[in-house]
Amino acid sequence: METTRTDRFKTAILLIAATGLFAGLAFYFSGRPNAANLIWIAGVVPALAALVVEILRSLRSGEVGLDIVAALSMSAALVFGETLAAAVVAVMYSGGTFLEAFAEGRARREMHDLLSRVPRTATRHRNGGLEEIPLDHIAPGDRLLIRQGDVVPVDGTVASETAFVDTSALTGESLPVRLAHGAEAMSGSTNAGEAFDLTATREAKDSTYAGIVRLVEEAQASKAPMSRLADRWSLGFLAVTVSTAFAAWWFTGDPIRAVAVLVVATPCPLILAVPVALVAGLSRAAHFGVLIKGAGPLETMARIRTLILDKTGTLTDGRPQIVSIDSHDGMAEDDILRLAAALDQASKHPVAQAIVAAAKARGFTLPVPSDVAEIPGEGVVGHVEGRKVIVGGDGFVAARVGRQPGDHSAIAAGSVLVAVAVDGQMAGHLVMSDPLREGAGAMLDGLRREGIARILLATGDRADVAERVTEGLGLDGLRAGLTPDQKVLLVLSERKRGPVMMVGDGVNDAPALAAADVGVAMGARGAAASAEAADVVLLVDRIDRLGPGIEIARGARRIAVESVVAGIGLSVMGMIAAAFGYLTPVQGALLQEIIDVAVILNALRALRIAPHEPTIPNPKAVSSGQADIAQGATP
Repeated sequence: METTRTDRFKTAILLIAATGLFAGLAFYFSGRPNAANLIWIAGVVPALAALVVEILRSLRSGEVGLDIVAALSMSAALVFGETLAAAVVAVMYSGGTFLEAFAEGRARREMHDLLSRVPRTATRHRNGGLEEIPLDHIAPGDRLLIRQGDVVPVDGTVASETAFVDTSALTGESLPVRLAHGAEAMSGSTNAGEAFDLTATREAKDSTYAGIVRLVEEAQASKAPMSRLADRWSLGFLAVTVSTAFAAWWFTGDPIRAVAVLVVATPCPLILAVPVALVAGLSRAAHFGVLIKGAGPLETMARIRTLILDKTGTLTDGRPQIVSIDSHDGMAEDDILRLAAALDQASKHPVAQAIVAAAKARGFTLPVPSDVAEIPGEGVVGHVEGRKVIVGGDGFVAARVGRQPGDHSAIAAGSVLVAVAVDGQMAGHLVMSDPLREGAGAMLDGLRREGIARILLATGDRADVAERVTEGLGLDGLRAGLTPDQKVLLVLSERKRGPVMMVGDGVNDAPALAAADVGVAMGARGAAASAEAADVVLLVDRIDRLGPGIEIARGARRIAVESVVAGIGLSVMGMIAAAFGYLTPVQGALLQEIIDVAVILNALRALRIAPHEPTIPNPKAVSSGQADIAQGATP
């Protein structure tokens, strides 16, 4: 509401100034110069008064900006009778602030799109019927109907056989994603297929999309260090402007030259170029699924030299996948998997849920287990279709069937071995591992081309596991067996070499993310602590989005610097020309208006930054159970 009132006020000031300018010109060319002067003065005074109020407000908060130049130029022009020049400057300045508001609004387009997609109600199944309820009334476990075209209101799991959702507004993915029964659906995505049912897993205020909205609002209220630096530069430019104007008057005795110098010296290249370019960069990054919490982190991203990566859930998928199934006593591999998955439906352990997901991905229909008993950290025992099934660690299952654990030393480091017994006999083993994310190597190569000089892996896992997973990636260093405190020390030591970016997804990564110059949290569904501590959140659980994010940040910063240098350079040239009498105040004002428009249009080029997107197919939809897994754990 406050922003709307401010925009309306700026528009009113511009209309008054423009009306005064053109009405005065009409009277001037009709042969009534005195009336024209009065009209020009009437158009200038409101703009000048609003400007003085803004300057006083800034001074009270300890900020000194180039608005003072615009106030001096209008005041001097009125004092020395250059009322037409004063009117042009009033239109120029009020038009500049209007253009700034318009440009920033244009630059925030993707962010506004995110905010505008927030649904207000949801449709819930209740007592055999449907009811429309406010979002705040949704509770975990509620079954919701998501109609075609509806925005998913809360995080949940697909309760129907399949669902097709469009996540383009959140992640930049152009094609709808197919979700199988039990797969997680992110709030804020759109149903691109037939209506489906969703089982809510979070309340609306705790869902992914609510968190994204909060992050967007924080980003919109931010101010970049580069913008603050521009404020400091403005002091020097102000001194140069006043000195040049005074010198032109002193050496020539002509106050009109001083007026011309003040008129041609505009604050717009510094005031407008930096925020418009950086906000455009924020908006562009959001389009590609990279939510940056403000212009400050975006600017810092552009200067990153060292990247530190967590392993589990960051460089790797963070969820185990079946590598192979070893059968004993001739039992079919599909039967081993189906029986194990049926029993594991009763467990919430990440490994158990991964087995269930693998079985469903193969199209198996899983019966409901009975007489289930879970021994935490060991395994699960129960009956499936009348058969006694045991699933768990090799030692646990072997002891239950009266056998000695086998020799599995040939299994690769970091793999998880899950044993399955049926009716008192060892049926087989599922070999699982946490694979490297698809495209991780190409992503790291792309980051090096973007200027990242040093890439390190920081993990709490064993060194042999980390070395196996990262073999061939060409990392500059590997630090294994680290505690959260040791990760923080690593970040602080690397900061001595230059700005450091830390990427992680777990609660144990939060301290290191906060210590880094830029902390990046993997996926909006990651641990709340890491998302809060991070400066950047990758909205989609894909590390390859990091490359486009850095490329956009560097492009936006480069455009901001180009705009400042070009705008200030042209302004200084105009000031020199005015000081030597080659520009009248009116000509200087018109020239400066052209410079201002050019600077803003150049800053908006950040909206067209086209990063090199990795050619990686959409990740396959999987069922729930996407939590991190401690290497070596067993259900």
